[in-house]
Amino acid sequence: MLDRRQLEALAAVAEHGSFGAAARTLSLTLAAVSLRIKALEQHLGRRLLVRGKQVRPTPAGEALLSHAKQVRLMEADLLAGLQGGTAAGSRWQALSVAINADSAAAWFIPGVAALAARHRLLLEIVIDDQDHTHDALKRGEVIGCVSTLATPLRGCLAEPLGVMRYRCMATPEVARRCQGPGGRVSPHRLLAQPAVIFNRKDALQDAFLAQHFGLHQPHYPRHFAPAVDAFETAIEQGLGWGMVPELHLAQRPGRPALQELLPGATVDVLLYWHHWEREPPSAQRLTQAVRRAAGQALAPAGAGTAAALP
Repeated sequence: MLDRRQLEALAAVAEHGSFGAAARTLSLTLAAVSLRIKALEQHLGRRLLVRGKQVRPTPAGEALLSHAKQVRLMEADLLAGLQGGTAAGSRWQALSVAINADSAAAWFIPGVAALAARHRLLLEIVIDDQDHTHDALKRGEVIGCVSTLATPLRGCLAEPLGVMRYRCMATPEVARRCQGPGGRVSPHRLLAQPAVIFNRKDALQDAFLAQHFGLHQPHYPRHFAPAVDAFETAIEQGLGWGMVPELHLAQRPGRPALQELLPGATVDVLLYWHHWEREPPSAQRLTQAVRRAAGQALAPAGAGTAAALP
């Protein structure tokens, strides 16, 4: 049998990235946390954490963290059932998920808000690029993620959610700077203008240039704005051109006008919901809400050619 206190210590160190922060969270001494994890490693005969400036779990530690999260959820669901399952009598229950920022703002949070309120769920949303959210599930940090990867991890399922479509947008003034004779976009002039990019993991603009201009690994100036509002505001202020979700373009009443640089030239990203194959009831309800929300907001999976992002 695994010792619950040892598992809690492991989870706290992994979640906070240090023994000191874990000790403060658990109201324990640093030595007590270290001894619990050392005892767990000796019991299993495996190193569970890589010690360093930033503590991180080993592959064995990742598997154990995933197990610990499942146990927590099953216990919380059991207690809620024993208490009659009423929202007033049940405890708040935490669920961690990894989502790309565009999805979180456009359809995920609106789609699961009612469920969270009804079942007293506390959502910890880990924001990352859609090509990298899968890593958080692999490390055992979250119980589900929205990802572009189609292959599930062992013990998990990957369900296609639909296509998130992006269009290349800019202010009319920036758009004019990108145009050559005849008003058509000139690749040379486009690359002379800065792009507005969400963060350094964001490859949507490279996918756009590769798909519609045949340009691979091009060099061009870049602004980075790692927040949805800041990203779109930067484009509105004329800092450069950028890839904006079609869902966001439909929600812009009263905001400055943007112009599509290459009308009809989209980048379609097929998204998947990765989750445990054997889910506790609370996680099952979240999966059902994610399916419904994506089905209402995203284009069907076969609606276009999904981008294979670099």
